[in-house]
Amino acid sequence: MVQLTLPANSRVTKGKHYPAPKDAKKVRTFKIYRYDPETGQNPRWDTYDVAVDQCGPMVLDALIHIKSTMDATLTFRRSCREGVCGSCAMNIGGRNTLACTRGHDEIPGDTIAVSPLPHMPVIKDLVPDLTSFYAQYASIEPFMQTTTPAPEKEWKQSPEDRAKMDGLYECILCACCSTSCPSYWWNGDRYLGPAVLLQAYRWLIDSRDEEKGKRLDNLEDPFRLYRCHTIMNCAQVCPKGLNPAKAIGEIKTMMVERAI
Repeated sequence: MVQLTLPANSRVTKGKHYPAPKDAKKVRTFKIYRYDPETGQNPRWDTYDVAVDQCGPMVLDALIHIKSTMDATLTFRRSCREGVCGSCAMNIGGRNTLACTRGHDEIPGDTIAVSPLPHMPVIKDLVPDLTSFYAQYASIEPFMQTTTPAPEKEWKQSPEDRAKMDGLYECILCACCSTSCPSYWWNGDRYLGPAVLLQAYRWLIDSRDEEKGKRLDNLEDPFRLYRCHTIMNCAQVCPKGLNPAKAIGEIKTMMVERAI
């Protein structure tokens, strides 16, 4: 079920309907969440009958088509259009994903519902406020830390040690996983969430980093790490096919080994 963060005493209302042009050969209806906090009005669902034969195959193409030809006020984020930057993360058809890698033909049903990432404050329309998410990421100090004097050229790493970071470094911080996690919905102010903890493990497993103890101390907290209940929503929705739950489990194992 899609859960959105709405203002107090508000409800999502039915909004405007935008019909497709008469020359459209193939039409899909997009039901899009609209909300502008500055107006003080309740959120609404606007519907757009999109001539998908006149735009590209991805949901992002349809959104760009809507903004260009039907409703210039529609607001969303996008950048690379290649599934690399994570800017266009949103909830499409009830699933957190990237609009630039999700084809509208892949989504069943007559209507495609598009809304911002769930349980995050909304800046406008499909743009979530990720200020807290990025602050949590900064809190794990995501950069290499050493006490040994730096070498002349580079910190060397064996192919075997480098391979340990596969499945970790590919994270694009789109927040699809964290905003699909019920534990993050309930404790987002204290629980770091799947994306940030996967990034934390990326540095814990890096053989060149020399502050493993300091990093584990930073995570040793009933809420920052241990709110994960292995529901696996994070792994199911990750657009890069990563498994944050596994990384969190490895961090917990490190904690136990250190205690022993």
